[in-house]
Amino acid sequence: MVKARASASVLSVRVSSGERELLDAAAADSHTTISDFVRRAAIEAAEMEVLNRSTITIPAESWEAFEAWLNRPAEDVPGLVDLFQRKPTWER
Repeated sequence: MVKARASASVLSVRVSSGERELLDAAAADSHTTISDFVRRAAIEAAEMEVLNRSTITIPAESWEAFEAWLNRPAEDVPGLVDLFQRKPTWER
């Protein structure tokens, strides 16, 4: 999570009148200012974007072992087999 700094900077964003009305309504529903609402929503979206990045680096000397692992036949996992055979809670 991003922590607030002692000093703040201004971020200006242009939105259409319809978008502004939507943001105003959402901020009012959240009992907060539009500035706080937009900042919170933008930070949450930015955190999710960063968390969803998934770059994996495999050293060249490990590549063949990785490919062998990747291409091996699938194995049953007993616990998962049992789980998938159960009726979902909402259908019981």
